[in-house]
Amino acid sequence: MAMSPGAIESLIKETFPDAVVSIEDLAGDGDHYAAKVVSEAFRGRSRVQQHQMVYAALRGRMGGELHALALQTSAP
Repeated sequence: MAMSPGAIESLIKETFPDAVVSIEDLAGDGDHYAAKVVSEAFRGRSRVQQHQMVYAALRGRMGGELHALALQTSAP
């Protein structure tokens, strides 16, 4: 079962209300996305920590409903 870009964005915004999120469907299959997430919550965190925070916000859907997510994260 694939996820919609809106569902991905909603999950991220629930955890990071200030986030500016853009989602791109890379393959047109609802399974492979690229996401850019900008949030103050990332300030002072390593890139790995930032990505872990986003994966945690997706609540276990990575590898199941969501097969692949290429992430770009940063603080404003």
